[in-house]
Amino acid sequence: MVMMDDPFDLLRPTTVTVRVSAKVNLALGVGSLAPDGFHPLATVFEAIGIYDEVTVTRREGSRITLTVSGADADQVPTDETNLAWRAVELVREEFASGWGQRGHGIDIHIDKSIPVAGGMAGGSADAAGALMAAAALCRATDSPEELQPLAAQLGSDVPFCLTGGVALGRGRGDRLAPVICRGRHCWVFATSNQGLSTPAVYRRFDELGGNPGGEAVSNDLISALTRGDLDAVAASLSNDLQAAAIDLRPELEQVLTVGREAGALAAVVSGSGPTCAFLVRDTAGAKKVSAAVSNLPQVHRTRTARGPAVGAQLLPGPVGSFA
Repeated sequence: MVMMDDPFDLLRPTTVTVRVSAKVNLALGVGSLAPDGFHPLATVFEAIGIYDEVTVTRREGSRITLTVSGADADQVPTDETNLAWRAVELVREEFASGWGQRGHGIDIHIDKSIPVAGGMAGGSADAAGALMAAAALCRATDSPEELQPLAAQLGSDVPFCLTGGVALGRGRGDRLAPVICRGRHCWVFATSNQGLSTPAVYRRFDELGGNPGGEAVSNDLISALTRGDLDAVAASLSNDLQAAAIDLRPELEQVLTVGREAGALAAVVSGSGPTCAFLVRDTAGAKKVSAAVSNLPQVHRTRTARGPAVGAQLLPGPVGSFA
């Protein structure tokens, strides 16, 4: 009779799927380059109802594989440079005892809907999804709070992608505090025909003089979110990286202008760009703005979504599997 070292190994899930949200920065205050090579940040994140799904599946041996489907899948790396791959490796190291006797091999599949290289944290969201899925797969934890220290090792936006909602981020954006947000926000996002390198935008930010005043977020924005005052929220949107992004990609200015002229309450570059984000009053306003900017040759596609959205979520599945 063959004895199993772990009699519960066969009861472990074989597949876990996690849904993750995109984000937009309602405010992004960037300080001057610090000695550690990073820029201190003060930002207000909002999770947006555009989602990727990340599925991890147990396999024999130790190999990791990664496949991608969905919008712009060909632009996503499928090797160890992908943050989702690194997230799985981190979980394997951290929770080595939780994998049972069938090895540490993992197949990762990402079904993309969040724009790639668009300043909406698509890569960070996938890392958050892979982190939660892999931790749940080895029955370590599926708690976003417990995974925060690991998320911070992967990237500045990954901790927020776990929690979702609206939050104030400081440091590198990974020190989070929830922000009360009353009401819902309707957004239009205009993606670009080509991506924009985040390191290149930060370099240009420094070349343009940086931000001698240091990182900051307006109290007016926090107050407007708490009151649910949409017009005041719109008036308080800001992005210290916007000038650098437009300097590198001047055509973004026209996209912002056309969206405002079509009735957007506010228009900003999302994060480091090149996606442009338009806050609108309602669905009718979203249709007008979307129609106007979609005619521009530099716009790849437009997306309409609402926020705030939830953070990383385990999706239900059949018995014996979380997926």
